[in-house]
Amino acid sequence: MKLVGTWRLSRSEVASFPNSLGVAPSDYTVPEEVKACGFDICADELGSIVESHDVKKLKFHGGVDGLAGKLKASPTEGLSTDAAHLSQRQDLFGINKFAESELKSFWVFVWEALQDMTLMILGVCAFVSLIVGIATEGWPKGSHDGLGIVASILLVVFVTATSDYRQSLQFRDLDKEKKKITVQVTRSGFRQKLSIYDLLPGDIVHLAIGDQVPADGLFLSGFSVVIDESSLTGESEPVMVNAQNPFLLSGTKVQDGSCKMLITTVGMRTQWGKLMATLTEGGDDETPLQVKLNGVATIIGKIGLFFAVVTFAVLVQGMFMRKLSTGTHWIWSGDEALELLEYFAIAVTIVVVAVPEGLPLAVTLSLAFAMKKMMNDKALVRHLAACETMGSATTICSDKTGTLTTNHMTVVKSCICMNVQDVANKGSSLQSEIPESALKLLIQSIFNNTGGEVVVNKHGKTEILGTPTETAILELGLSLGGNFQEERKSYKVIKVEPFNSTKKRMGVVIELPEGGSLRAHTKGASEIVLAACDKVVNSSGDVVPLDEESIKYLNVTINEFANEALRTLCLAYMDLENGFSPDEAIPASGFTCVGIVGIKDPVRPGVKESVELCRRAGITVRMVTGDNINTAKAIARECGILTDDGIAIEGPVFREKSQEELLELIPKIQVMARSSPMDKHTLVKQLRTTFDEVVAVTGDGTNDAPALHEADIGLAMGIAGTEVAKESADVIILDDNFSTIVTVAKWGRSVYINIQKFVQFQLTVNVVALIVNFSSACLTGSAPLTAVQLLWVNMIMDTLGALALATEPPNNELMKRLPVGRRGNFITNAMWRNILGQSVYQFIVIWFLQAKGKSMFGLDGPDSTLMLNTLIFNCFVFCQVFNEISSREMEEIDVFKGILDNYVFVVVIGATVFFQIIIIEFLGTFASTTPLTIVQWIFSIIIGFLGMPIAAGLKMIPV
Repeated sequence: MKLVGTWRLSRSEVASFPNSLGVAPSDYTVPEEVKACGFDICADELGSIVESHDVKKLKFHGGVDGLAGKLKASPTEGLSTDAAHLSQRQDLFGINKFAESELKSFWVFVWEALQDMTLMILGVCAFVSLIVGIATEGWPKGSHDGLGIVASILLVVFVTATSDYRQSLQFRDLDKEKKKITVQVTRSGFRQKLSIYDLLPGDIVHLAIGDQVPADGLFLSGFSVVIDESSLTGESEPVMVNAQNPFLLSGTKVQDGSCKMLITTVGMRTQWGKLMATLTEGGDDETPLQVKLNGVATIIGKIGLFFAVVTFAVLVQGMFMRKLSTGTHWIWSGDEALELLEYFAIAVTIVVVAVPEGLPLAVTLSLAFAMKKMMNDKALVRHLAACETMGSATTICSDKTGTLTTNHMTVVKSCICMNVQDVANKGSSLQSEIPESALKLLIQSIFNNTGGEVVVNKHGKTEILGTPTETAILELGLSLGGNFQEERKSYKVIKVEPFNSTKKRMGVVIELPEGGSLRAHTKGASEIVLAACDKVVNSSGDVVPLDEESIKYLNVTINEFANEALRTLCLAYMDLENGFSPDEAIPASGFTCVGIVGIKDPVRPGVKESVELCRRAGITVRMVTGDNINTAKAIARECGILTDDGIAIEGPVFREKSQEELLELIPKIQVMARSSPMDKHTLVKQLRTTFDEVVAVTGDGTNDAPALHEADIGLAMGIAGTEVAKESADVIILDDNFSTIVTVAKWGRSVYINIQKFVQFQLTVNVVALIVNFSSACLTGSAPLTAVQLLWVNMIMDTLGALALATEPPNNELMKRLPVGRRGNFITNAMWRNILGQSVYQFIVIWFLQAKGKSMFGLDGPDSTLMLNTLIFNCFVFCQVFNEISSREMEEIDVFKGILDNYVFVVVIGATVFFQIIIIEFLGTFASTTPLTIVQWIFSIIIGFLGMPIAAGLKMIPV
């Protein structure tokens, strides 16, 4: 098997797979275990037929119907729902699931965390420290320094591994949600929705435009089926599937038409499954923000490395000068070797503290937290980057139907036989007001020229399946006294042309029972279908020429319906008296207009408020729809999208504009009606490239895929959306509601702001830790913060800081700010103001304590330096604790607002203080600390707390 690119094969290669059994069709014998279960064909034989497109072998088994018989499946009734029967079939033919990579165990994450180079160097330091310490001071006293570093390393490793392991579990859960895909299946004679993972060979699956083929199988019946096999073969040329070429492969997509298919092969036996088995799972792509922050981390790391080398050199030089002055430079004791090792450990830990490895962790934690919470808010994030990018969105190009509206359409007005009627109020009485001949034509058109279906479910209730528009028309047909099943049995369908966004209409040719003559029905956008008509059915039910007065009347009616925010469709027919071949296209003109219907799709509750919220947040909402411009304008005004200074334009007019005209026009466009997929794509591309906007696009159809792919953030509708749309999107809106899109934007802003808070907090620690140890080493020959203490600070500012600040939930204030946009600076002037202000304060405190601390607290004796360094360490940590609280808000003075709502933040702060007490009071030798007095504890807390009013004062300084 040859792989081209990632998993792309040419169609010839797909067709040339060898017969898996290596035998001619006539040599095939049914395995005994298959016979014992009552089947006449095995899974391998089924797989080889579809996999190699083996027409000869298919004929040998009796064609599609013959295979269905051997699988004990009915093309009309489907499989039995008997549990024992399904279980037996599953055991024999397998399940429709792909083998997944095993979830890495916790210990694998521990091992990966240990691969960090700085931790390895610290590990070497710990080992040497243990050897030298025990050799010179014995056990256990000589082991304290070494074991202290080991314990700190293990703490860092286990916290990192725990975080990564929990994140992997979250992604596994999200992946399960992402794979909840259902298809229409017939079982025991009833059509029902079923998960694609429950499909078995023998199942009868119904496919329509936009659906993804869920398993390998064969075409049973259908019309104009065109399959996009590019995801499997890499070839863009679509494939026609019919009775002559009945092979359907898993993972391909229905580009046009509709059909029923017989499932033959599932899971890892499918072509897609075999390709998936050859692939190794790739790692998650880094988000744009992660890439940007990693660059910042690299620069800071290099600066830290420079300071570390200089610090080590200064400390060693000071020690050597001391020994030189006493004449002992040729004599080295074990204590001096340990001191030299401590200098090296300090230099390494300066690098550890300087390298902000918590940045990627904070991004990942914040995104994973947001993804999990957004799932509760009915938004499934497929790509991590979408979380942060949505926070920068400046424009939302929204679909109308199903997003701004409820997507449950009903016919509320009609103009049948030139008579305008209010269907919503008339109800069943409308039937009596339509001439009998016209009523028959109308019901014939509704039930035969449709992509929907009226079925009886297993509970005996009538159920209408299909798009919202089809459902509305079928409901009208039923209310007029029509019977779907009888109507479909009365006429033989000769040709079907499904609806597509280019033609904006659909058609069918049927054979009439009386005399075998042919009739074509068409239905679609009113202006287009009406333009194809030259006759009309009048109020008496007679067919008369369509004169200028009638055309004017009908156009006025269409506009009146559209101005009431109704979607209009025109129904027309034509008798094909000169004969017709199924290979021909249905005529484009010469039709007789039967009537026009106005369909209402009410605006969703809360949409107007959400659009207004977007406007206040600096996000422009634009409606892009295929509907009539009057309908679009009416809905847009109702939603608050179209304002007095905005423009509504039609797609054909838009695409004729020059680039110079577009530069002036696009910023004012609020509604684009009658748009084609490429119109939407062009608008999105222009906004992104020419106007530098960050664009979010919503869509639910296959025709929306180009725009969804082009956008910075593609948002697909989870209920009404096709699988093609969902595959092209970054976020799936599970409830198809526009207000959920606003929630996604709010979460995106929360992610961005949370990471900024964390960066502000971490850079403050970096600056202070670097300058304090470097300056102390240069001026005094010693560093006040030891390796173990710096590792604890590293824990506070990296993992714990990321947990605390990266999990802040969004608030409504976020939607009162302007979006960052594409070119906004990540580290803002306000952040630099806060970072430098806090750094200066902490640096002054530490230097003041180094200069005056001993006299202030009356420290003397051999332990005075240890006590002072412990006090400095304690003040430093409490400055970080209160700075973490201050960092909750970068602009607001009240940083305690809503603090108790974020239990993660409260727990992290509490845990930090608790472990600080343990380190100071009980881990003296281990952490190079000594217990402090109550006065010294209170002093440390006050010093830390004073950083908060200073931070508040800094926020008042305009930038």
